[in-house]
Amino acid sequence: MLRKIILALLGVALIVGSVMISRKLSAARKAPKPREQKQITSIFTEKVKNTTLPITVKASGNLMAKNRLELFAEVQGVFENTGRSFLPGEQYKKGATLIKINSEEHQANIRSQKSSLYNQIVNFLPDLRLDYPESFAQWETYVQGFDVNAPLPAFPEPTDDREKLFIAGRNIQTAYYNIKNLEERLTKYRIIAPYYGILTEALVDKGAVVRAGQKLGEFISPSVYELEVAVNEGYADLLAVGKKVQLNNIDKTSSWNGTVSRINAKVDPASQTVQVYIQVSGKGLREGMYLEADVKAREEADTYEVNRKLLFDENKLYVYKDSVLVVANVEPVFFKEKTVVVRGLADGIELLSRPVPGAYAGMKVSVFEAAK
Repeated sequence: MLRKIILALLGVALIVGSVMISRKLSAARKAPKPREQKQITSIFTEKVKNTTLPITVKASGNLMAKNRLELFAEVQGVFENTGRSFLPGEQYKKGATLIKINSEEHQANIRSQKSSLYNQIVNFLPDLRLDYPESFAQWETYVQGFDVNAPLPAFPEPTDDREKLFIAGRNIQTAYYNIKNLEERLTKYRIIAPYYGILTEALVDKGAVVRAGQKLGEFISPSVYELEVAVNEGYADLLAVGKKVQLNNIDKTSSWNGTVSRINAKVDPASQTVQVYIQVSGKGLREGMYLEADVKAREEADTYEVNRKLLFDENKLYVYKDSVLVVANVEPVFFKEKTVVVRGLADGIELLSRPVPGAYAGMKVSVFEAAK
């Protein structure tokens, strides 16, 4: 019995030892290296066809009325009713009264000054008749037509230097110019529309007391506008006064034809841009509109336009040739927002149309069939 037990234990030990040795031998055996499979990248290409491309400078800005009038009071008084509402959007014809300030006190002062001058002239008429009888008639006519409520007429011209000194000695010329100064100031109490336009801003109500120097509103002509745009200094030499410009709204639903009217000679030191002013008129334009301008600067022959992401090292592109990528040197002519106009590619050459991650010269590639 004991012998059977010992033989059974030896059999079990032998089996366990065999399994352990088998496992060690399996672990020590090296796994074969997998075969390297060369992966060929699929690419998208396009055939180059050189043409003459227009170089267009893009800019944007807000539309401003070319003819605008900021209304300021030069005198003090009460804002009076003109028969029209003084509110934004109100239209006025040329010659209509925009603003009227009460001037009764000023007019009374002018009449008082004219009366004083009239008395001075009347007082020296007897002496003038005795000393300069040849000039008496014209001064008598002047006095007879004198009206304190009418604009002061110019004095009669003296016949000689002696008469001129005689008139100057009566101190009436000083009084004359004082009155003319008051009459000129009287015109400041009424502001006339210099052209047909629209009131875009109103800062005072009827009956309010207006102070000298106070801003009263803003008046514009809706017929002609200007678009002020900032153009990169490097492109400024491509522009010229009189060049045609296409303007578009943000949604690209409307367009207008404009003309470069002015170019600032100063470069903004902060942004390195030049201010260009484009004049435009047409239906649908309004003050403050945001417009985009496409300024055709010039045309470049034998050029091709590609995605800027395809250009590397400033002047290189990848082209497809004999199942590999080859580097082609090009001349960048003009950089746009997303594309670049280049020169130096031969017609018919297959150019990458999409960037390839990790691309390098000599890389094995295949052209995607759908792209062909």
